[in-house]
Parts: sequence; structure tokens; C-alpha cells
Amino acid sequence: MAKGKLSTRQQRMLTFIRDFLRENDYPPTIREIGRACLISSTSVVNYNLNKLEECGLINRNLRVSRGIQLTEAAPRNLVPIPLVGRIFASEPVPVPDAPASFAPDEAINLTRDLVGDGADLFALEVRGDSMIDAMIGDGDVVVMKRQIEARNGDLVAVWLNDSEETTLKHFYLEDGRVRLQPANPTMQPIYAIPANVRVQGKVVLVLRQMEAI
Repeated sequence: MAKGKLSTRQQRMLTFIRDFLRENDYPPTIREIGRACLISSTSVVNYNLNKLEECGLINRNLRVSRGIQLTEAAPRNLVPIPLVGRIFASEPVPVPDAPASFAPDEAINLTRDLVGDGADLFALEVRGDSMIDAMIGDGDVVVMKRQIEARNGDLVAVWLNDSEETTLKHFYLEDGRVRLQPANPTMQPIYAIPANVRVQGKVVLVLRQMEAI
């Protein structure tokens, strides 16, 4: 049984190995894994393969160059969901001028039974604690479906046009204005005119960060 939490790099490597096996009926070499995952050092590839083996996801035969096998514990039918940045579950904050710290191709891999084919989905890391009563805390990851409309009660990522700020809140349209409601009794809702609010996506899945014991 798989143990522990995989890094993004390890998830990407596992996905590549699975896809390579499906397409070729034989496993990739260490150098092929490195090229596909943009890792120049074979020792770094080896280190992460060892971690996958420790997690029970692969078996390795070090005597041959193509000695990698997926185990029964390795999840099949993984779908990569792009991790595109951070969303603030707090007071709205200006989006930094600098690019987000996530690589353009960084992704989290989820099974098809959770996300289907992954179409129109993206992921954001949550910062702040305004949604704690919705079981979304600082450091959690939310999977969003791209959409520009929302129904009352939807949990959405919104862009506030006039202040160029972004936030994660429950959406309500009432009395000609939008109420962006936090799920934290210590925080006040944000009110805005509809023209100032641009819905960017709706939360469809929350991946909670495990607390260290």
C-alpha cells in the first residue's frame, strides 16, 4: 500500500512512467524519465524513483536499464490538473506584479473517478483562513472548474475589477449587489456591484493539507 505524500515531481514521474508503459509496453530508462520531467541529473531521478519504490508504487530491478514496474498500489488513470497559482481566503489582496512561484507545467495528479477527464479544471493553493468553516484552511488546494457565472451559495474565485484583487468566497447576488461571504465568523462579508465582480471558477474539490504529527 502506498505510504506518504508524493511531491509534485514524484507525481509527474509516476504519471510519465504509467503513460510510457501504456504507449510502449516496456518501461522508460532513467534518462528518458529525466528528459520528460526536465531533470538533468540522473542522481535526482534515482532519488525520486527510490521514493516511489519506498511508497510501494513501483518495483525496480537495478540490473537492467528498463527495470521499472508499476505495482498494484500505483494509481491508474491519473489526470494532471494544472496548479496555476494561489488564491487568498482572507481579505482581498492585490495580485503581485511578479509571476507566481509555480512552474507553468506544475500539476497535481488526481484519479478519473474524482475529476473525470479534467477538462476546464485548474488548481489553486489557498492562503488565509476566511473559509475555515467550509473546511478549507491555509495551505489546502482547491480544484476549480472554469466558469464565469455563479449561483447563490457557490464557492468561487472572484476578481474584483476596480481594485485588481482576488479572493475565494461564497457568492450571493441579492438586492442588486454581490455579497462575497467568508466562512469565518470573525470576518465580515465583502459587498460589490455586479459589474465589479468577475467570477473565474467554482470550487469542485478540496485537497486538505495533512498536519504533521
